Amino acid sequence: MTQANLNIGIILGSTREGRVSPQVGAWVKEVADKRQDANYEIVDIAEYDLPFFGTTAMQEPGIAAWNQKLASLDGFIFIVQEYNHSITGVLKNALDMARDAWNHKAAGIVSYGSAGGARAAEHLRGILGELLVADVRSNPVLSVYTDFSDRQTFKPAELHVPIVNEMLNQLITWSAALKPVRAK
Repeated sequence: MTQANLNIGIILGSTREGRVSPQVGAWVKEVADKRQDANYEIVDIAEYDLPFFGTTAMQEPGIAAWNQKLASLDGFIFIVQEYNHSITGVLKNALDMARDAWNHKAAGIVSYGSAGGARAAEHLRGILGELLVADVRSNPVLSVYTDFSDRQTFKPAELHVPIVNEMLNQLITWSAALKPVRAK
């Protein structure tokens, strides 16, 4: 198996109107695609029309499509924005809508917020552990004060690129290492 066979999903953790996660996700994908070491794709939770967990039958078409997408991926990069010192409700809901599709995979986290989204990243790490996802150590943190213009237009500082690449190095290593575990 070559690492180029790895499929990594860049999961946008927000669905709200005016969100900036698509800008951050596109930037991460641009950095990642220059490496040519895996197949990277944006996975937008908003496209799956997920119901709230526990409010409807778990046979909704959006849930099946979400699980199928996750199952096709070897690893994840979560684009996480901090809301009230945690992740968004829609991201938590999306995490809860799958179980086995997350198991024995690796994840990187790119966070942003007033404190770089660090608290949201730490909350996400606890959830990922329960889902048997190995999160990598390097975590690019972006500030709404210095990496965004008017909190709406993403303008990342160049100093973040080496940190993103280190996260990707770790993610590719762990994603490749865990692939044989899932084949059992």
